Amino acid sequence: MVKKSHNGISIISAQLTSTVSVMLVLLLLGIIALMGIAANSVKQSIQESMGFNIVLADSIPQSHLNNIKQLCSASPAIASQRYVSSTDALAQWQQQTGDDLMEILEVNPFSSEIEIKVKSQYANTDSIEKISAPIKAMPGVSEITVPTQMVDSINQSLRSLALVLTAVSALLLLISFVLINNTVHLAIYARRFTIHTMKLVGATAGFIRKPFITSNILCGIIAALAADAILAAIVAYAHTISTEISRAVSWVHATGVFVVILIAGIIITGTAAFFSTNKYLRSDYNDMFR
Repeated sequence: MVKKSHNGISIISAQLTSTVSVMLVLLLLGIIALMGIAANSVKQSIQESMGFNIVLADSIPQSHLNNIKQLCSASPAIASQRYVSSTDALAQWQQQTGDDLMEILEVNPFSSEIEIKVKSQYANTDSIEKISAPIKAMPGVSEITVPTQMVDSINQSLRSLALVLTAVSALLLLISFVLINNTVHLAIYARRFTIHTMKLVGATAGFIRKPFITSNILCGIIAALAADAILAAIVAYAHTISTEISRAVSWVHATGVFVVILIAGIIITGTAAFFSTNKYLRSDYNDMFR
């Protein structure tokens, strides 16, 4: 026979309902965390597409070109560099537009360039200007072109997006904690008369709290593992859809989320059980009916 609590609610059923409810909330937190990681990866990818162009002087000596390339390679702020000769630039223009400028102008209007991409933490106009300043002073450099307006606009958009995502994540985290706390409270509410009876026979507060905290932590672990299993299935399926997703959310990142979900399940359920049990430890018999 299934053991019943005084109010007729099955204790096993209450614990099962609590576990499923906690699992759903932890699953939501995990999805939010994975989306945050993906958003951050996209942000870094966008920032690492920013940089500047080094316009080279006509007939630049190879030694000067090599010196410029070496300086760029040695800079810790530069992620990549790509040399584009004037001939290559002309060919790209003709391929994109279909216009033959040599036939129209009888001269190649393009200069040789080195396209520089900076690392994400340096993707702002102040940092780019500091990085490009010593390069601009080198022999063979005609000018440095920085798309300042575009860089500022992208950074402003990314900051606004990050602020919105942070606010939404914080709100959902608070809601999740409240939901789990209420779920655990309801599970302990179903056994409040057991707590009162143990008080009457002289059990200490620590002795009464221990099984409730332990059982709820166990529920939190089971819920977290179930949520992690579903999240792992989601990540595995997403990786089969697109290589971009697999780069944005790697298994290393996903494993970190799984561990955090497990820890969150333990801490939140344990804390909620502690405070909920304390409430009924401080209550008298009449309060049990409220």
